[in-house]
Amino acid sequence: MQDCSMHADDLKVRSDAFLKAIEDTGLVGTWHWSFASGEQRWSPGFVRLLGLAAHSIAPSYAMFVDLVCPADRRRIAGPADVLAGHVLPCALLRVIRPSGELRSLSVRSELRFAPDGRPTGLSGIALDVTDRARLSLMLQREQLRRRALYQTTYAITYAVEPNNTYDFPPEMATAHGLDLAAIRSDPFLMVVPWDRPAFRDAAMAVRSHVARFQETARERLADGDVRRFRIIGVPLWDPAGRYLGRAGMKYPIHDSGAPLSGTAPPLDGAIRRGLEDGVEAPHLRAARGLLDWSMAQLAAASGVSLSTVKRLEDGSEIRGARSRVKAIAALRAAGIRFVMMDGGQIAVTRA
Repeated sequence: MQDCSMHADDLKVRSDAFLKAIEDTGLVGTWHWSFASGEQRWSPGFVRLLGLAAHSIAPSYAMFVDLVCPADRRRIAGPADVLAGHVLPCALLRVIRPSGELRSLSVRSELRFAPDGRPTGLSGIALDVTDRARLSLMLQREQLRRRALYQTTYAITYAVEPNNTYDFPPEMATAHGLDLAAIRSDPFLMVVPWDRPAFRDAAMAVRSHVARFQETARERLADGDVRRFRIIGVPLWDPAGRYLGRAGMKYPIHDSGAPLSGTAPPLDGAIRRGLEDGVEAPHLRAARGLLDWSMAQLAAASGVSLSTVKRLEDGSEIRGARSRVKAIAALRAAGIRFVMMDGGQIAVTRA
């Protein structure tokens, strides 16, 4: 089992579209366990991966462990070990579905901790590696799709790890005629020399975990053509407020600032989450003002408590909190738009 060509770790760098595509086939699933509330959530893909009927089960980490082949259970932490803060981060396991079918899973588990070191929750992702040929074909198709998309639109997403390591896809290096390792080490190599110092200074000025970034720069392509790109970067946080790195995207624009394709590409899930995490107390108060809503009305529309809205509006709620997502969703549904401007500021408008 050790020679499988793809593992759960590989999914961290795939697009949201790719993750959804393979989850829809039952090849991947995720789970979450909050120790304080006891709430456990399984994605539909994880339920299918285990061969269970969604309507007939209550998610339970203990149930997952029970489905693991007895010979492999030493490779995964039991419920008591997890609550004590002990987890094996990566494992290859076999699970036995209720039908008796045996499936091989690559599993990655990650604990979340409070500032005082107490474990507060567990998240995990499992990838079905039983049918490696099918998985490899899906990966190849995704790579071809990304390559074709970038070569025709030059719009692409990327990630920046918490240690500021850039994770650019290979097609970006190909389009610019540069070595992938070189641009991952120094992303400013893509920028034309006369724009490079100013753009580097602007980017380095927002290396703070809470800072958003949106600027434009001219970049040279492999064929010698020079195009202006809008480049966006937003910090990402988990629900416990822990910094996860940054999500980025770039797309070509006219000198006027209008997207070259006529419309800006849609924000992917990570970029949208990062933008929403950047919506702060003044933005929420401004949005309420545009709607002429009270705090109580926002609480009712978003399904959170009045005290939670007060924490959001006084800035004491942690970044990444689900309450922020709910409040923003309610405001969007009422016609509010949060738009990131060049320089990283967020504008609040009403449709």
